[in-house]
Amino acid sequence: MANITRYDPFNLDSVFDDFFKGFLVRPMALEGVPKAPEIKMDVTENDKAYTVKAEIPGVKKEDIHVSVDGNTVSISAEVKKESEEKEGEKVLRSERYFGRVARSFSLGSDIDEANATAKYTDGVLELVLPKKAASSAKRLTIS
Repeated sequence: MANITRYDPFNLDSVFDDFFKGFLVRPMALEGVPKAPEIKMDVTENDKAYTVKAEIPGVKKEDIHVSVDGNTVSISAEVKKESEEKEGEKVLRSERYFGRVARSFSLGSDIDEANATAKYTDGVLELVLPKKAASSAKRLTIS
């Protein structure tokens, strides 16, 4: 069965809603402009540790910095990307990106910084972050 609607020719709201629907809402991509890299990651947990796998392609391991403060982990990297295509003396295309990318997140438990390990292979940073042993609460006697 068809829906019946009443048309109001003096209701300009619906005209403008239809006209501007999607206008300036759709993401615009500029062709040929290099996109700033992002750190994409997977975080898994077991009883003893967290494992973080972060994708940071095209970065030297000397340019990656990881810091752990309690249950907060911060990963930052200095990205240097250059690509150039030449034909004779005339540069036809040149793409460059220099900058810093960073990502911070909090975990459910504090991290044992002394036993944490980091490994960077094929553009993937793998962190093994052991959980700190739960400290037992100390009961105080009131005098």
